[in-house]
Amino acid sequence: MIPEPRRLLLELYAAALRAVDGRVAVRERLAHYAAAGPVYVVAIGKAAPAMMEGAFDVLDARLARALVITKQGYGGAGPVDARLQVLEAEHPVPGSGSLAAGRALLEFLAALPPQAPVVFLISGGTSALVEVLSPGVEVTQLQAANDWLLASGWDIGRINRVRRALSGIKGGRLAERLQGHAVLNLLISDVPGDEPATIGSGLLVAPRSEDVLSGTDVQALPAWLRVLLAETSPPAAESFSHIHTEILRSNRDARAAVIASGRSRGLTVHGNDVLLQDDAAAGGRALAAQVLAGPPGLYVWGGETTVRLPPQPGRGGRCQHLALAAAQVLAGSAVVLLAAGTDGSDGPGEDAGALVDGETMARGELEGFVARDCLARADAGSFLEASGDLLQTGPTGSNVMDLVLALKPT
Repeated sequence: MIPEPRRLLLELYAAALRAVDGRVAVRERLAHYAAAGPVYVVAIGKAAPAMMEGAFDVLDARLARALVITKQGYGGAGPVDARLQVLEAEHPVPGSGSLAAGRALLEFLAALPPQAPVVFLISGGTSALVEVLSPGVEVTQLQAANDWLLASGWDIGRINRVRRALSGIKGGRLAERLQGHAVLNLLISDVPGDEPATIGSGLLVAPRSEDVLSGTDVQALPAWLRVLLAETSPPAAESFSHIHTEILRSNRDARAAVIASGRSRGLTVHGNDVLLQDDAAAGGRALAAQVLAGPPGLYVWGGETTVRLPPQPGRGGRCQHLALAAAQVLAGSAVVLLAAGTDGSDGPGEDAGALVDGETMARGELEGFVARDCLARADAGSFLEASGDLLQTGPTGSNVMDLVLALKPT
């Protein structure tokens, strides 16, 4: 039987996922969408199938044609309709499927009737899932660039600055292909600050000065990657006059749902508005120490940490890495801690994250694993599988960064 504190954290995590569900978010917004005549819809990202379901719920017969581009294995989660084309592509490193998706997207837009209204539904994962290469960049070079970036320990904003510079559609360049169309651009945010220009690398949003690669960024890149960077000018300001952008859900909504649910159960809640970032292992240890030194209750954090990967990383992702590091500090205590992605995937595998407690270290060590070694190899998932602490949810229909929840009993 699952101990009560563990079950409670799972229920609170489920409440967060319900609060940021993509289908519900799109359905609520499009209930007030007044465009007349046939509407064309494009959904891109890990939450794309769920967001497209919300569009079908409301638009119904008004929906003329639709395109979904999502992560491999996620495509079956959305609606089934003859008007809908569903493509799956690689994530977190783009591949041939991402380029095929980029071609399909451009073909979809080129076939739009003049002045037809278009709805875009964008969620996290878009940067890898759809791509149109700048002249002179090959797919193998793009993959190598993304491999380097994901292993660099850079935050998502800095990574996306490089991705924009390598792309023919990011950084607002896709907007140039939608002249004459009224576009509603609805976003689920997976970035700190919820800045539209950084969500999905800003396909339809004018880039800000801070979204452009700085000299410091360029100098930090390896020489082979620097030579790939496109010398392209940003799109003209008038390219965006016909595009209206809104953010539907963010990590703040997920945290608010956890806080409300925790308080409704009589828990003392310690919320944190400062988003997690930087190194996952250091963050996990710091959070665990904070809980051990703090008063009883429910602790709630959100954000997205980083992991600097070795040449041949093992199993896991940033949430598993954070959770295992936290478990080292929590050993022997009554504290339980959950670290999980809100999209149902943590890293390249199928695990959403982990739920650890004071006995995690003992369970894993009993199976012959050493936490310190697993962290050094970026192989936290192997330890956590042995300790029985991995979480699997499948696609959640959302993506608003990660949640970390900890419960310290009285």
